[in-house]
Formats: sequence, C-alpha cells, structure tokens
Amino acid sequence: MDRAFIQVPLALMLTASSVVALAQVPPPSDAAAVLSDAYTGRSYSPYAGRSFPTFPLWGDSHLHTDLSMDAGAFGNRLGLDDAYRFARGEEVVSSNGTPARLSRPLDWLVIADHSDNMGMFPDLLAGAPHILSDPTGRDWYDRIQRGEGVGVAIELIGLFSQQKFPEGLIYAPDSAPYKSAWAHTVAAAERYNDPGHFTALIGYEWTSLVRGANMHRVVIYRDDGDKAGQMVPFTTYPPLGSENPRELWKWLANYEARTGGDVLAIAHNGNLSNGIMFPIRAQYDNKRLDENYAQQRAKWEPLYEATQIKGDGEAHPFMSPNDEFADYETWDIGNLDVSEVKTDDMLPGEYAREALKRGLALEARLGTNPYKFGLIGSTDSHTSLATAQEDNFFGKHTGAEPGPTRMSHPFMTNENGTIMGWQQVASGLAAVWARNNTREALFDAMSRKEVYATTGSRMMVRFFGGWEYTEQDINSRQPAFAGYAKGVPMGGDLSAAPQGSPEGSPQGKAPSFMVYALRDPIGANLDRIQIVKGWLDGNSTHEQVYDVAWSGDRTIDSNGKLAAVGNTVDTANATWTNTIGAAELGTVWTDPAFDPDQRAFYYTRVIEIPTPRWSTYDAFRFGVPIPDGAPTATQERAYSAPIWYTP
Repeated sequence: MDRAFIQVPLALMLTASSVVALAQVPPPSDAAAVLSDAYTGRSYSPYAGRSFPTFPLWGDSHLHTDLSMDAGAFGNRLGLDDAYRFARGEEVVSSNGTPARLSRPLDWLVIADHSDNMGMFPDLLAGAPHILSDPTGRDWYDRIQRGEGVGVAIELIGLFSQQKFPEGLIYAPDSAPYKSAWAHTVAAAERYNDPGHFTALIGYEWTSLVRGANMHRVVIYRDDGDKAGQMVPFTTYPPLGSENPRELWKWLANYEARTGGDVLAIAHNGNLSNGIMFPIRAQYDNKRLDENYAQQRAKWEPLYEATQIKGDGEAHPFMSPNDEFADYETWDIGNLDVSEVKTDDMLPGEYAREALKRGLALEARLGTNPYKFGLIGSTDSHTSLATAQEDNFFGKHTGAEPGPTRMSHPFMTNENGTIMGWQQVASGLAAVWARNNTREALFDAMSRKEVYATTGSRMMVRFFGGWEYTEQDINSRQPAFAGYAKGVPMGGDLSAAPQGSPEGSPQGKAPSFMVYALRDPIGANLDRIQIVKGWLDGNSTHEQVYDVAWSGDRTIDSNGKLAAVGNTVDTANATWTNTIGAAELGTVWTDPAFDPDQRAFYYTRVIEIPTPRWSTYDAFRFGVPIPDGAPTATQERAYSAPIWYTP
C-alpha cells in the first residue's frame, strides 16, 4: 500500500507537468522552524561552520638521511630528496638496491638528521683531504671502502657516546661545512613543502648522550626557511654545544627571540636513557628539579616519542605487572651503546606512563607538571625510508634492510649483552588532528597535544573528556560535534565540574570520556579499547587499565580481565583474516573511582587483533626459519595523548 501511495502522486505530478508549468513553492518564513528541536546544529547541513579537525594527518617526526654520520657509515646512500620523494609516495631504490614504496603516502615528514657533525659523512665518503689527513678518518674511509661500514658506525657511535670523538673530525656548528649542510637541509624542505598536500617540517635531532644514555630531542620549526635558516642547530659538544637539556631550552628561547619564530622539542623514546629521561628529584648532573625546570620543560617539550624502531616506550611490566599488554616490543638491556647494563631502578625514569604519573607528583610539589606531554610515534629510521608497516619494513639502518640473514645477525653486541636483528620494531607513526595540512596547522596541533601514536597502523582514534557525554552522542554517527562542544579532545584539560549538579549524580561526581576508533582501511580489525588512568593519592601515584569497549560477546571476568580476542595468523604463509575483531569500536565511559580531590590523567590505548610480525613476513619471503624468541604475531596499537584533571 505504501509503495502505491508514493507511485500514484508521482505519476499524476509527471502528467500535470507535461501540460502546465507548476508554480514555485515559497520557502518557509522561518527556516529554523523546520528543524527538529532535538537537532542542535546551527544549520540543516551539520558541516556548515565546522571549525575542528576532521581527520588525522599521518607523518614521521624522526627520520635520518645520509647527512647523519651514523646513517651514512651504516651504508645509507639516500639523501634528502630521496627521503621526501619516498614519503610522498614515490618509488625509490633503497641503498641495498631494493625497490621500495609506501602503501600510502604520508601527509607530512620531519627529516631530523643529527645536530652533531651534520654533513661530516658525505665528506668522509668522498675522501675529503682534511678527513684523510686524520689517522682515524683515514682508517674509517678505508674500512668503508672495503664494505665494513657497519663496524665503523658502531665505533663512531661509541666514541661519540663517551665524548671521545676525534677532535679533528668534529664539524663544529660555526664551520663552513656545517653551515652548508644545514642550508642544504632547509632548502630541501622548502622545495618539497606543498601546503595542503604534503608538509615538509624543518627539523633536526639534538643528539645528547650522557655517558651513552640517550637524551635526544627532535626540534621542529613552525617556520619557513627564511627564519629557520638564520641559526644553525644546537649541538652537544662543548664549547658551542651542551648535552644538558636546560641549555637546549635556552637555545630554543634564543631562537624565538632572535627570529620571531616558533619551535618545540620532542623527547626521544626514553628506554635507552638508563633512567635519566624523566627524573623525579634531580637531573643526571645532580641538580635538583625546581620550578624553573618544570616550567621550561613543560613549555618546550609538549610531546613524547612513545614508540619507534628501538623499542616501545609506553609501559613496562616491571611498573605495570597487572597490565597484560605492557610488555610490548620491550628493549631494556641497557643504554644506547650498551656500555651500561639496565637495572630495575632505572626503569621508572624511562617510560611514558610512569613519567605521566611522576608529572602529577611534581606538579603538586613545584606547581607545574613538566611531563604533561602528548604521545606520538616515529620511526627513527636511518635508511631515509619512513617505513613502519610490518609487511614493508626496511629496518633501523642500511645494514638491516631486507635480506635473509638480517633477523639472525646481532643488531648490537658487546660483553654487556646482545640485541638481535629480529628485535627491531616496525614502528611507528604520528597522527595529528590538524585543521589543514600546513606547517602552521600541524605545529599548532602538536603544541596543543591533539595527537596520538601508533605502532604503524593507520587506525583513526578520537578521545574526548567532559562531564555530560551520553550514549546518544556516540551513537549520532557524528560524535566529534558533541566531543568538542561538551568537552576537550586528547591533549586537553578537563574543565571544572558543572555547577548545580545534584550531589552524587554522574555529572557532579565523575567525568565521562567518549572514545571511538575505526580500523586502518587496509589493516586489521580492532580487539579492544582501553582507558589508562593514573592518579595521585597523597604522595603516592597509582594506575589502572580499564577495558571499555571490545569486539564479540566476551565479558569481563571475576578478576576484571577480558579474554583474548583470538588469533587467525597463519605463520607459515604470513597471512591473517579479519574474521574476528570489529571494524569500529566506541563508547562513553565514566570513571567509577573518581575522587575530585586527586590529580589524574586518562589516555586511551586501542589494540588490534593479532597480525603477522615483520619477522614472520621475512621468514616467508626469504624461506628462512623464524629465530628463537622472535614473536610470530603482533598486536598493533595506538596511544592517545592524555586528558588531565586538576582539582
């Protein structure tokens, strides 16, 4: 009956229109009157006037080319142009002769060659007379010509780590070769920067090593080359440089004052810092933390590199024994050059979750939280190839590019221990919720910490905190509108609770968080969404991981745990199926243990179903066995920037 009701008037209308023109129907006198009272948009089109970011922009904030002395010694022969072309989606040939291409282009890239000795290796490779006249330089040159570059790279890293680098081979930042290398870096970024399509952010890696403990920071400019080119990067070798981050912060302030520009710094994954990346009482030099330290670190370092090729830095099972997902791609053998063995007491000063907890305690003591950072991922690849997919992984350096033996060779070994080739991690990427793809918009989003890290997957993650989210908000299919209107996105601070709420009501007692995730379009389904809470109770910090949304009909057991999602990985053929998990997950969750008098942070962790690890792809493609100890599967994940609550 309904179908006939529609068809008959339509036929009559068509017939009438063939005889006489119909008069135009005048619009309603009040357009707003035709909108439902339940609809809260300003216009019939909900997208009119939209001012918030609508999709994440994917990039790598930490990539090295042949301008970095260690990358070049390892065998990297790809320069700045190759790195940018590859990131934009073009096919290039890797240093070992293998054609390489990304599955999808990146939206932005930071080439972060090492600040110290920038440009030294191309001269070494070319046999520059002033380098060959130095005995060590001549020895390195000869060994590189014989194909022994990996050994040279390990040696120069060790010498640099222990501040024993030959003085005659140091490229000081006030020297002509150094200035030329920086000008070359800036010029390349200017050539490839294409606002709205691909952003080349200017940057470098300040390469601080304290007796081998990694204290690196990646410095990123908001500016174009006219400002970024006015000052060369800050280095670590005295007298012109320093390994002390306080001196880096002074340099950043001096740059902004001198040029009128804007810069920020991203702390390197801290798992190779041997406990000194996130101090709680005093810096590595025994200088006690004070208000100035907290204020300066909070100002200049809004982001932290939580995952990369040299291990994952979100959490460690020593500090989080009840978190079954904490032991993910863990590197905890020692410092950067394994000159000092890791001990358990060092671990709390290295991992993101513990640092976020320490930040709450330091804020209570010093008035500012120095570790109030957003989480991002990056590769730290030294191949010029920003690859983070398990099935497209080109390794840390050229000596670890695809080949049948790269898994079984030591990545680094000495009397203190060994890191095997298979322990390299195909990670990670940074997702930035920027309003458009420009230097300015990306930098501004990084500054406000509206970012998240992934271990290589391109899943989409939204995370909002407020006091009034409802299930209707998440079910609207347009949850970002309510997310921004009712609260703050990842990286933000919860506002004060609404006034006038009845005592004991959800609105007056506890914040709510709206979180949702969509799987990578060419990747794996989702296993679960978790919210990680940390809080300060008196002088003690605590943490709790909550499973808040998951696939299938699983339930939380009596111990508060959710059963594993399952595993479809076919190890022999390096494949998997998306027959488990969910394409999207989302929920509104209210903290069941909220105390309005306690400082707290919340971030979300999204975990995919198991998929083959890069070592499994290697075993299949090269017909070699998977080494003992190497995982056959991995569960890719995302870590959002936190949302903080301050009483």
